[in-house]
Amino acid sequence: MKLRTAALPLPLPLSLLALPLSLAALATLCAVQHIPMADTLVYRAEGEAVASGSDLYGFTVTEWELPATYPPFAALLFVPTTWLPLPALKLTFLLGNTALCALLLHLSCRLTGLRLRAPHLCAATALALWLEPVFQTIVFGQINLALACLILWDLTRQRDAPGKGFAVGVAAGIKLTPAVFIAYLFLTGRVREATTALAGFASTVLLGALVLPGASADFWTRRVFETGRVGKAWIVDNQSLQGLIARVTHDADPGLAWSLPAAATATAAAAALLLTRRPPNRRRCRATPADPHGVLLAAFTTLLISPISWSHHWVWCVPLLALLVAEGRPRLAAAVAVLFTARTFWLLPHQGDLDLRLPWWQQPLASPYPLLALALAALVLLPPPLRGGAPQLPASSSSASTMR
Repeated sequence: MKLRTAALPLPLPLSLLALPLSLAALATLCAVQHIPMADTLVYRAEGEAVASGSDLYGFTVTEWELPATYPPFAALLFVPTTWLPLPALKLTFLLGNTALCALLLHLSCRLTGLRLRAPHLCAATALALWLEPVFQTIVFGQINLALACLILWDLTRQRDAPGKGFAVGVAAGIKLTPAVFIAYLFLTGRVREATTALAGFASTVLLGALVLPGASADFWTRRVFETGRVGKAWIVDNQSLQGLIARVTHDADPGLAWSLPAAATATAAAAALLLTRRPPNRRRCRATPADPHGVLLAAFTTLLISPISWSHHWVWCVPLLALLVAEGRPRLAAAVAVLFTARTFWLLPHQGDLDLRLPWWQQPLASPYPLLALALAALVLLPPPLRGGAPQLPASSSSASTMR
């Protein structure tokens, strides 16, 4: 992949000021609107349950009665959230997610071979904070940016880096959906990395079982199958295929009407990755990072086929935008950025069960993310050989990650 240098049409002083101004605006909005950072409160409650030895999956918090839904290993990581007063914890999540947004942009550039100078990285971060998935991750106090960074950091390391794949497995141990990237590694012939990822995932399960045996037995034998614990699949917040089909069919439980298209989507993505699988004995393949098209195909397939993909799970729009810029598609990148900023589904009636009674002309506004992912699958996400383009190799991680 040819390296491309991107620059935002902003003077240097404004580029440097954009991030603190954007962050100040975001912090002010959170304070004025009294945004509770509900997911942060759930994480804190999980940490308190571990520290006190109480039932990890028996509580609910906030006015929305939110329960714990992650594996026990994640709850162990949340124990430090109990060490700070709540205002300090919220500020930590706000600043931490801002830093993670900048890191995700940097890793997206490394993935796609895009060069972004440091001042323009600050300006791009200032703009990215207002992409709806990133914004919602921040105001909910979510960990989506952390997981995306963990996965991209691992996948963009050199193929012969020690322990490559382990971080992907740890991400899957925190929140199960990243396990699809383990399948991605197997399908693309990265057997050593995939095996290491499995070892990383198994380590999280084992550690959770050793420290929290009762909670582990409860989660892996019962809670993991209770998809209803996560939330209602038909509400507009859910931007997965199931959410789209439930709203289109006006059926809260679409059954085969959802599971068959989801299976077809997963099969098509797996076939595409297999068809572009490279021979394992090519020396340069052992030294190069992952193909950006395959990584994003895996990411968006995960978001499509998951029973629930809340809008804030779609932070993978950041590397998607980086790929579009890297491939010289600025107009498409601008259109995608507008779509991920527009928040059309929040403008629709969605109190009570109104999500299930939307008229046909509001359906595209209710499900913009899955519709976009399906539309871009053949145009952008498929590897170039399957789109008729010339085969491309990602730039080496050492050169692609240079900040100039």
